[in-house]
Amino acid sequence: MEPERKDALLAALLPDVPFDGWSAEAMRNAARRIDMDEGELATLFPRGPRDVVAWFSHWADRLTLETMASRPIDEVSLSQRITLGVHTRLALLLPHREAVRRGLSLLTLPANAALGARLLYDTVDALWHGAGDVATDFSFYTKRAMLAGIYAATTLFWLDDRSEDCTATDAFL
Repeated sequence: MEPERKDALLAALLPDVPFDGWSAEAMRNAARRIDMDEGELATLFPRGPRDVVAWFSHWADRLTLETMASRPIDEVSLSQRITLGVHTRLALLLPHREAVRRGLSLLTLPANAALGARLLYDTVDALWHGAGDVATDFSFYTKRAMLAGIYAATTLFWLDDRSEDCTATDAFL
């Protein structure tokens, strides 16, 4: 039940984030719209906006993996699967681009830097797993470190990409 309630709060909050940011007030307003009392909101997201931004990132990871799993990728090279994963995630986030921008602003604050690094690791780890990577040796770490740089740079490019269907981001990637 808890993940469903977190998803419901996120869905109610996302339309407001471009205007109100990832704020406690926006969270309370979204909670009221879905009949979630403040006690439940505090239980589900005890650190407030930091926790809901983390849930947003994990929600996007989950949707990306579900989408990747629904596509036949056995005949595609590992690097093409990773590219597909990054493309899939950004396509899923496209309707929420301003929420991503606002989330990155929150995560770059010094007090939130560790959380930002953890969420980036979780995303690139999910992308590698979704692509079928089973490495357990030293390359496990180097692959994730390289993809973290690529994913971060691509996301920053994507935030300002106004090309049709984000073709400029695809070319950048």
